[in-house]
Amino acid sequence: MNRCVVLDTNCLLQSISRKGRYYRVWRAFLDGEYDLCITTDILEEYEEIIGRYTSPLVGRMLVEAILRASNTLRVDAHFRFGLIVSDPDDNKFVDCAIVANAECIVTNDLHFNELNSISFPRVVVKSIDEFLAELQASANLRGFFAERPASGPLHVHNLPRHLPYYGTSPSTN
Repeated sequence: MNRCVVLDTNCLLQSISRKGRYYRVWRAFLDGEYDLCITTDILEEYEEIIGRYTSPLVGRMLVEAILRASNTLRVDAHFRFGLIVSDPDDNKFVDCAIVANAECIVTNDLHFNELNSISFPRVVVKSIDEFLAELQASANLRGFFAERPASGPLHVHNLPRHLPYYGTSPSTN
């Protein structure tokens, strides 16, 4: 089962350009590396904001791509927790994260810092840079194990050549 994540609109917008620094976040979603948790309210905001900064067609197509993805978790947040007081519009992301039992909300919006002082329900907030670093680390880990020979246990002499080896050479044992 994948990790379940809520993406704030600002992070989604930053991640959709192939030439952008954060494209890996969108690509990881398309590749099924994490589940994207959404509500109808979030989808409507995605379409509105993406459409405003790109074009209405791009906004609609992006929402359609999210809805068609098998790693999209659509939830109905019937209860409004109202945890963010300074910008109540952001609560749609918090409510989604709580109902979906998401690992985190990925955002660069400082209003979400209010959640750090709330112990229950606990909602973890990560910046897009933190989330990108985690995606890259997990990709590196998958790459490490993909390089491992298909048969046999992991021995020192089976390690990929680019990793440093500290200790006695396997040939001297």
